[in-house]
Amino acid sequence: MSSLTCRDLTVGYGKLAVGRDLDLEIHGGEVMALLGPNGAGKTTIMLTLAGLIPLLGGSMELDGAPLKGGSARAANKAGVVLVPDTRALFTQLTTTENLDVAASPGGPGIDTVLDYFPALRTRAKIKTGMLSGGEQQQLAVARALVQGPKVLLIDEMSMGLAPIIVEQLMPIVRNIADDSGAAVVLVEQHVRLALEIADRAMVLVHGTITLSGSAEELRAQPERLESAYLGDTVQAHA
Repeated sequence: MSSLTCRDLTVGYGKLAVGRDLDLEIHGGEVMALLGPNGAGKTTIMLTLAGLIPLLGGSMELDGAPLKGGSARAANKAGVVLVPDTRALFTQLTTTENLDVAASPGGPGIDTVLDYFPALRTRAKIKTGMLSGGEQQQLAVARALVQGPKVLLIDEMSMGLAPIIVEQLMPIVRNIADDSGAAVVLVEQHVRLALEIADRAMVLVHGTITLSGSAEELRAQPERLESAYLGDTVQAHA
């Protein structure tokens, strides 16, 4: 299975670093929850991993091969696929057309992917702009999956969605990691729900990792999570 390894990452915009000395390692079939308050630098990390902004320092490797920073095409070709918090769907295209545009010859195929999202089958010919928020989020994840990712980055899947919809979507992320063997990095504000389906978690505050450990351990120690969100650096034992 694939392995994504990042060492001493510095991420940011131009000369402005918003995260320094960050280490991240995730293996195929795992879900890593990247948690933290707004403005912590989580999305910046995701954009860097996806090659959408340049890497300011450190190194990224996928399966032992260097992952070039600042090249979305190179990252995507290597197998890193981002589901952005904006979803970035083609709203004038139908559900099926959005999937057709993204489908990779080496991917799992549209029918296989739609097994995770049966509701989208009944909306196949509906323009994406007419879908509900939950359906659009399902489509955004499905569009990533048809590319056959080795590393799936999901940024704020719950953005703008009712909690009950988020509760329905989270187990699907777990199933995707288990079935496909993809390494999943999940940025999420619904901490409890994220920890229920994740294997491991990291809390980022002001560009610094203030807590890391197994999801099970962090669920059992809510006081450590609260301390981490306040910026107190503590380490859990994975």
